[in-house]
Amino acid sequence: MTRIIAGVAKGRRLQVPAGGARPTTDRVRESLFASLDHLLGGFAGLSVLDLYAGSGALGLEAISRGATRAVLVERDRPTAAVARRNAAVVGGGAVRVVTAGVHTFLGSPADPAEAPFDLVLADPPYTMAAAELEAILVRLAEGWLARDAVVVVERPTRGGAFAWPSGLAALRESRYGSTTLWYGRAAPEGEDP
Repeated sequence: MTRIIAGVAKGRRLQVPAGGARPTTDRVRESLFASLDHLLGGFAGLSVLDLYAGSGALGLEAISRGATRAVLVERDRPTAAVARRNAAVVGGGAVRVVTAGVHTFLGSPADPAEAPFDLVLADPPYTMAAAELEAILVRLAEGWLARDAVVVVERPTRGGAFAWPSGLAALRESRYGSTTLWYGRAAPEGEDP
């Protein structure tokens, strides 16, 4: 069982998709959001994009902590339905669940009512090749990110390394056993994050 850790929806239970899903553990989520609180100075007013959303736990945690809106992108229909039910319990109208692949979603023009995003949380399948992830990050850097946006990618510790593309600069890595979180920040070419 997964719960919202903090904020207005603290303690609310979230449904988890049956089979196949690999939810981010409570320990990793707690550390992630503590780090983000420090990096972003809080969540109030942020626009959040949760890619490979699964149950939506990451995007919904941001909503509970004060983010203004979140878009959860999940390709699998039954899993997206679970995310919708969770969003109804936690975020109401502040959350939109998109049933589409991440490549398809990022391949369309950014909706000016939602983008640019201040925070992007990406938890792709651990089997995803680094080159495929890097292509997604390139698309993100092409109009989806606010200036100084933070992007966090969850990958396996072993074999999960990747290169940040132009427009995104590495900030740090945090390891939690078999899981590593990679933090990056949007930075125009030639600028430090």
